[in-house]
Amino acid sequence: MINPIEFNTIDGFTTGHAQDPDAGTGCSVVICPAGAVSGVDVRGGAPGTRETDLLDPVNLVELVHAVFLSGGSAFGLDASAGIMAYLEEHDIGFDVPVGKVPIVAGAVLFDLVVGKSHIRPDKNMGYQACVQARSNRVLQGCIGAGTGACVGKIAGMDRAMKSGLGCHAVEVGDLQIGAMVAVNCLGDVIDPSSGRPVAGVLTPDKQRIGSTEEIMVRNWNQHKNPFVSNTTIGVILTNATLTKSKAKKLASMAHNGFARTLRPAHSMFDGDTIFTMGSGKIEADLSVVGLLAAQVMEQAVLNAIRYADAAHGLPCSGDIVG
Repeated sequence: MINPIEFNTIDGFTTGHAQDPDAGTGCSVVICPAGAVSGVDVRGGAPGTRETDLLDPVNLVELVHAVFLSGGSAFGLDASAGIMAYLEEHDIGFDVPVGKVPIVAGAVLFDLVVGKSHIRPDKNMGYQACVQARSNRVLQGCIGAGTGACVGKIAGMDRAMKSGLGCHAVEVGDLQIGAMVAVNCLGDVIDPSSGRPVAGVLTPDKQRIGSTEEIMVRNWNQHKNPFVSNTTIGVILTNATLTKSKAKKLASMAHNGFARTLRPAHSMFDGDTIFTMGSGKIEADLSVVGLLAAQVMEQAVLNAIRYADAAHGLPCSGDIVG
């Protein structure tokens, strides 16, 4: 029996967020003080990431202490400095002869066209996200990395919609698995249960949700870049025991959740990236963990839309289909 659980109850992890709603940007962090075996699968054509090479199974370091998701495009990678500072203060990191080096991986999304482009997640915001990780509250919508997220940008920001950050988690017996995702795709978000769009490019009259894929196919011979960077970024958490190779495979399987909900997914204009983190509390069949990872990611994407509010002149799903 698959039972829903609170995202913040997954054994071994804490999650925090910091944001500037007026500027339309923010960052989110998942901390595993004991270290988590982690993997990553980057499938979009325009990624912005940190420490992804380290997660390759052939490389030395086994454990990651935090994964962050951030707005700010490449500027948002600065948030990692604050996360490292917080972890170092709390004696969390990879042992080296002169101390401990926190291993922090992460990815960024492009939200510079929302709010104030000159304000981006920085060292201080990354640190504050870690401070907030002491809280047990589950937050979704226009918070953290989802603060400036939006979707349906193929026809420009005038016909885009607001999205945000979503979470979902389940347990099967002692196995726990959850997803957190900031949805900032070029295209549309589809509810797989109905096949209907819940957010995306608006029709010219802004009364309905249109089809990004139809617009792209209609303009198949136009080689312009419709929007330079978008990107949906997420992380899968589980209490299962993983090796680095299994963690990488799990990230690959979790991308099925993107494929079921994002139209299109993994385009050249998106930097779609999923991290995985395993706290190693129980043994579980990787195929089962993987199929559950896709399911929780699917629901987390939908929650990122459902919990988002209208902001910065962009309508939310409730304004259009509610």
